[in-house]
Amino acid sequence: MGFCGFGGKVMVVDLGWAMKTPCSGPSPMGFWRVFECWPLVGSTLLPLLLLDKSSLVCRGYGGFGALGHSVYTRELVPRMVQGPWSDKIKHIATSGTHTAAITESGELYTWGREEGDGRLGLGPERGPDQAGGLSTPGKVKALPVPVAAVACGGFFTMALTEQGQLWCWGANANYELGTGDKVGGWRPRQIPSLEKLRVVQVACGGYHTLALTDDGKVRSWGHGGRGQLGHSSIQNEKVPKIIEALAEERVISIACGGTSSAAVTATGNLYMWGNAKDSQLGVPGLPDIQSSPVQVNFLTEDDGLGPHRVLSVAVGASHAICLVSRSSSSNELTNSDQ
Repeated sequence: MGFCGFGGKVMVVDLGWAMKTPCSGPSPMGFWRVFECWPLVGSTLLPLLLLDKSSLVCRGYGGFGALGHSVYTRELVPRMVQGPWSDKIKHIATSGTHTAAITESGELYTWGREEGDGRLGLGPERGPDQAGGLSTPGKVKALPVPVAAVACGGFFTMALTEQGQLWCWGANANYELGTGDKVGGWRPRQIPSLEKLRVVQVACGGYHTLALTDDGKVRSWGHGGRGQLGHSSIQNEKVPKIIEALAEERVISIACGGTSSAAVTATGNLYMWGNAKDSQLGVPGLPDIQSSPVQVNFLTEDDGLGPHRVLSVAVGASHAICLVSRSSSSNELTNSDQ
């Protein structure tokens, strides 16, 4: 199965056409080729690439030290991040101005923007080294257990353990941390209402978070001003709350953009909600704020292939992209990879 940001097989496109105007619905992107690679994640400012199980490279916007290269300027050519870790890197994440990497032994390292909100989780002894940023990776020593995955929000960070426990730290003015209060800071703490649940995936937007539990339910919390929480309102949520519109579905994958959200179900359906101003939800005619999940329908070409089955989705600030399977041969390949 292909994931954007979670490893495995990734679909790449050889574009046979160009489109200069916004598109309100999903469109095919030329001819697909499959190749083996390791995770790729990124944002509008900072692309990251994990070349193999040990080499992390990045390029792009270097403000606040986000590249981890001891520089605060842009870099146009990918360059390896020289961190203090001795183990191989297995997982990476970025918000655009702060970055995180996890080793195979579960150690978490962070670097980039830090303006007193604590998003790096490094504590007072490892503060910014220039203009509100830390340009070299530092180990998050306050986490008491190994980490399996990490997600970076706008000004906060979420870490997921192998046991399915979620830890959070950073800014909390919009209830981003889901702890029921507005107390933020650098010290990691668990989310009380999730302690007895097993979380299998976490995704962060600018000021909101989604968590997927092992029973296929999706919970959201934080800022809801663009409908990104999916609760049919634009209210903030102090603690994780099940998205009732998806309660009858078994969700297998989630994603967040800055102010929008998405979920993929076990049956291959794609649901999106939140900010629709730039048609990024893939459904024509929506209001600018879509506060409840809507199913994304795909145009069916007269090519003899089967219906669209969504495998994964990635969401940017103003656009989204998904990986789909249509032919029986693609389904066989996907099942063999799972």
